[in-house]
Amino acid sequence: MCMIPIRTADAFLISFFRKLALPLSRAGLFTVFFWFGILKVFGLSPASELVRSLFEKTIPVMDFSVFLVAFGLFECLIGILFVVPRMERVVMPLLFFHMATTFMPLVFLPQETWSGFLAPTLEGQYIIKNLLLIASAAGIFGHLSIMSVKRKSGA
Repeated sequence: MCMIPIRTADAFLISFFRKLALPLSRAGLFTVFFWFGILKVFGLSPASELVRSLFEKTIPVMDFSVFLVAFGLFECLIGILFVVPRMERVVMPLLFFHMATTFMPLVFLPQETWSGFLAPTLEGQYIIKNLLLIASAAGIFGHLSIMSVKRKSGA
């Protein structure tokens, strides 16, 4: 019987997942943002009523159906930018703006997002899971190289 030493298996798995982590994170973020966004564009999102409730409490200055399509397209854009090389510095501020708006129902719509103290509803759980999206995006951003500043010569 062939026994693989634990250290060898450990090193292999770490190396394997190190190579897989960034592409998998990018693909996962693309899938979630594009899929959920396109559902909003076509009026098929199960989150539409929660978005409508938040919209009515915060920014009822435009037609909701226009807002929902725009919001869905914004989510699709975030998803696409996660898989486009060298767009990380563009997508991160968009992601954090989106996440700030996404967490708002936990505060502004407690009757829809909490069933009791520290007991989220299904909608609340749907929102809280976004912490994993933030962590995945942070992992991508944390692997970027620091930008170099080019200085003009002759000054």
